[in-house]
Amino acid sequence: MKLATLKAGGRDGTLVVVSRDLTRCQPVEGVARTLQAALDDWDALRPGLEAVYAALNHGQARHARPFDPRQCHSPLPRAYQWADGSAYVNHIELVRRARNAEMPPELWTDPLMYQGGSDSFVGPRDPVLACDEAWGIDFEAEVAVVTGDVALGAGADQCAQQIRLLMLVNDVSLRNLIPAELAKGFGFLQSKPACAFSPVAVTPDELGAAWKDSRVHLPLEVELNGEPFGRPNAGVDMIFNFAQLIAHLAKTRELEAGSIIGSGTVSNKQGGLFGSSVVNGGVGYCCIAELRMYETIEEGKPRTSFMRFGDRVRIEMRNRDGASVFGAIEQTVERYPAAD
Repeated sequence: MKLATLKAGGRDGTLVVVSRDLTRCQPVEGVARTLQAALDDWDALRPGLEAVYAALNHGQARHARPFDPRQCHSPLPRAYQWADGSAYVNHIELVRRARNAEMPPELWTDPLMYQGGSDSFVGPRDPVLACDEAWGIDFEAEVAVVTGDVALGAGADQCAQQIRLLMLVNDVSLRNLIPAELAKGFGFLQSKPACAFSPVAVTPDELGAAWKDSRVHLPLEVELNGEPFGRPNAGVDMIFNFAQLIAHLAKTRELEAGSIIGSGTVSNKQGGLFGSSVVNGGVGYCCIAELRMYETIEEGKPRTSFMRFGDRVRIEMRNRDGASVFGAIEQTVERYPAAD
């Protein structure tokens, strides 16, 4: 099943069911007005949503309309919780080397995670707003899950059963603000502005065999200014799966339905700069920081700049038949008007 939230209908938008091919949708106010309402009573409401989904896919939906991702908010325009892991330890190792930080050995056995701001996400076609290019504007392409209620202390097997939906995410990072923030010892804050999620959230069964061991075994495609930038496989080199990430978060707290947990930047181990780019036959990168680190290792300094005003990023995932699963995140970096 595929679900989206249209911006019309108030702060939390209007829930729609979307056809598998992402061409049609139907509001379901008689079932649930918002995605959060559906998640709050998932077991009772899911059959009604699935009935609409079946009708859409068979051309029998009575109130179907064209689906336009430009009208979408993130599936959850705001959430009770957004926690981002870093399950691809290769990424952690590279970005830490970029700022001359040590790589603690426990990161291979104990997930790294931070608590992000969840009161205001942006839509998948909304701009990335910033006041200053000097902040070091970077995209981070990730996969995320949305949970049902998770009990305090739940183990990974229990947590796996509470994965309701999957999405893509652009977890924007302001790289040049990060070192000073982390040096204070309290973690990210100003360096992590609002995220954008894919137009559509999908139930795990939509992925078929690509959903295995609480991982998504498909390439995550990234374009920067219309050129291929990355296509690493999200199921490869993911040291901690989503069930383990959820269990890590639930160790000392309950998770409410609608909690979002990110994978961290998708990253596959590669042989260095000259063999890792897409144009050279590699799988590329899901953020600029990784490319800059490879450049530093092999050329002595980075030569690729972070994003500038007017730069565009596109993030998408296709199934094994080549069809888009979640729709695409497409964002342009723009100067925040108040900065003028």
